[in-house]
Parts: sequence; C-alpha cells; structure tokens
Amino acid sequence: MNGPWDVWSDCTPDCAAHALPRVPATRTARRGAAFARCVRRALTDGERMADPVRLRAHAASLLDALGVRIEGAAALTAGDRVGDGSGPGSGIGNGVGLGPGSGLGTVNGPGLGAGPGPGTLIVLNHISWLDILALLAVEPVTLLAKREVGAWPVVGGLARRAGTHFIDRTSPRRLRHTVREVSELLGSGRSVAVFPQATTWCTADRGSFRRATFQAALDAGAPVRPVTLHYTQQGLPSTVAAFCGEDTFAASLRRVLAARALTVRVTAHPVLNAADGFWDRRELADRAARAVLGGRPEPGAVAVPGPGAVPTLPVPAFPVPEVAPVPEFPVPVVPVPAAPATPETPARV
Repeated sequence: MNGPWDVWSDCTPDCAAHALPRVPATRTARRGAAFARCVRRALTDGERMADPVRLRAHAASLLDALGVRIEGAAALTAGDRVGDGSGPGSGIGNGVGLGPGSGLGTVNGPGLGAGPGPGTLIVLNHISWLDILALLAVEPVTLLAKREVGAWPVVGGLARRAGTHFIDRTSPRRLRHTVREVSELLGSGRSVAVFPQATTWCTADRGSFRRATFQAALDAGAPVRPVTLHYTQQGLPSTVAAFCGEDTFAASLRRVLAARALTVRVTAHPVLNAADGFWDRRELADRAARAVLGGRPEPGAVAVPGPGAVPTLPVPAFPVPEVAPVPEFPVPVVPVPAAPATPETPARV
C-alpha cells in the first residue's frame, strides 16, 4: 500500500487471454504501423490536443488503428436531456455518438467547457489502458488518474496533453486537496471522469469503489454517472485487454494488436443525483458500485430530469403502528358420541 487510494488487486498478467484465435501476423504489423502514425500525429499536436474536438478525434483514430470497436449508446444527448444508455445511435463502432453534445458529457454543456450548472462526475470500472481512449473517444472530459499513469508509454503523454489531473496516492495530506480540486472543477461546469477502484481488474465485476471523490460530487451538487466498460471478442467475454499487476505496456500492446474483433462496450447507467441530499458519500459510492460492477442499471438511481420536468421525490415511509395481539381463549372440547355399529352384510357369491 502506497497511499490512501492505493488498492491491491489479485489480477496478474496471466489473467489476460484471447477469447478467439489471433489475427495473422501481417495484420498485426499493419495495425502496429497505423497505431505508431496516430501516436505521432497526436503528440505533435501539443497543447492543441486539449481541444475537445481534436481530443475525441485522436482517441477514435488510435482505437481504429488498433482494430478496437466501441459499442453502446451515448449516455447524454444534447443539452440537459438524459438518455438511458440503451438506444441505438451513430458514430464509431455501433451506437456511440461522437458529435458535439453527445457521449458522457456534462448535464449543462460540453465535456470540457464550463456550463451554467455543475458538471458530471463520471465513475467507471478500470480494466485497461484502453479505458482512457474509449472514454475520450465518447466524450473528452477531464480525467483524474493516479500519478503512475503519467509515466505510461504513449497513453501517459496523451493523458498529460489532454489536461489530466494526476493523484499522488503516497501523500495522505493531498487527499483533502484533491477532493476540493475535483469539487471546484465540477462546480465550474466541467465534467470529471474517475476510476474509483484505484487499480485495474481483469473483468468488470471485480473490486470495490473508494469513496473520496464522491464527496466532491456532494460538495458541488453534481450528478454522478455510473459507466461500465466491458471487453468482448465477437460477443464472447474477453480479458485480452486487461492491464494488471506487473504487466508491461509493450506486452499488453502486443496482445491488443493481435486480438481478433476486440470490442469495448460502454454502458451508461441512470444518473445518481447527488444534489438531492438523500445520500452521503458512502451510500452514493455503494449505489454507483452496484450499477457499474453489476453491469446493470441500479434500480434506485434517479435520472436527471429534462427542462420543465417535474422531479419525482421518494415517498417517505410512515411507521405502521403495532396492533396488540388478540388474546387466545381456551376452546372446550366436546366429545362426539360414536355411531352404532352397522352389521356387516354377507357378500353374495
């Protein structure tokens, strides 16, 4: 344990495995060359890559070069309307909208821009370095990541240029400052994406959520959007994208380049409205974890209403008074006289 947000995972590089036969070596080589070209273009963009449109385009190009598709509908439509993350859409792969105002952005404004209301705290499970590219391809929000991510090859450089805020998990004193910083970002209308598991796991149903960043949502009155990332190969669950334990980026990249029909599905669950004040950070984190790690919408989630909608408030449960038990009275037992015996009738032959 290196700090308050450091978590130990029992997943290792041995967890990463192909669900389908690898693609031919020639295709792997072509993917590698295309990926290298996309990385060079992204890095030469410099500070301009922080622009949401350019950032989304670079992330989508990198995934396309790797042969990785994205599935899943956009979580939020334009303006204040909230989708359920289940309907068809357009964009790369199947159903992810990449146009302005689509994706997992804020409730009141684009992903990196400041809107009139608070931004959205997007909480995701963490499996791979591909998670970052998948999220940015859907909606280029501000990322909150551990400091070690900044040292990752390729992804670290992209994350720094994208304006990622890095967490120093070795300093407990920085925890309160980080929560305040995230709260200020949300309050300014910017959406922030975090990985509350604090480490990577090989599947989408492992680990638990740390609660500190949920306090930032409560302080800012910001909605929380649970999102599940799930990797498949032709519909089969796959761990080939997992980047766990002592795995190296080079080894993980080789597996991804050789993966056949690798797809990341982005499932957006209904928004949890932290501004209602019904939950503390423990309850908010637990509800988000049940939605994300369970891979299905949390029944108790509250969708953010659209303009003019009347919010639905939970009906308080009133205590039911206890009814005094009815006393039992002894019931006398009356003997029933036996009927006279009937003579047997001889059987006829």
